[in-house]
Amino acid sequence: MIGHLRGTILEKHPNQVIVESAGVGYDVQIPISTYTALADAGATAALRIHTHVREDALLLFGFATAEEKALFERLISVSGIGPKLAITVLSGLPTADLVSAIRSGDVAHLVRIPGVGKKTAERMVLELKDKLASIDIAGRTAAPASAGAPLDPLDQDVLSALQNLGCSRPAAEEALRKVKERGAPAEFEPLFRAALAAVR
Repeated sequence: MIGHLRGTILEKHPNQVIVESAGVGYDVQIPISTYTALADAGATAALRIHTHVREDALLLFGFATAEEKALFERLISVSGIGPKLAITVLSGLPTADLVSAIRSGDVAHLVRIPGVGKKTAERMVLELKDKLASIDIAGRTAAPASAGAPLDPLDQDVLSALQNLGCSRPAAEEALRKVKERGAPAEFEPLFRAALAAVR
């Protein structure tokens, strides 16, 4: 099993990175927080890897921190949550907010994540509430809001990330428009999270 991967970033997208190591390009699924932590193409990346084996595929899920990987592995232990939904959950809320919501039983906060219904949120709370003591919840705060130009590369990345999480293009564009009207954050992660919160 692959547990760690270090190599050169060939491609980087909001939910995926391709890392070349020893002449092999590894396609790794990543959460939004890891995307923002990675440098641009051509730079070196070091990722903690969870290898998921199915009958028809071998999938790699990568994380910038040990805390993200640990939380991912706890999420996939919950009945009804597979690796892809776990990545969506990690992308939907910062680690600190996610851990806090689960510990406090804040189902209303959890169901705002695309793909997470009330029953799934309740299972997350029930099964994980007492299992997150080792997860560091020191999280980053969002950058202050500032105006941004429409459909620049940052906006395109946000729209792509929203669509990868299951939002339709029109819904993603409308959410981004609402956020930008209020004064949009100037960095990818806070802008993405603000737009995700505005989808519903």
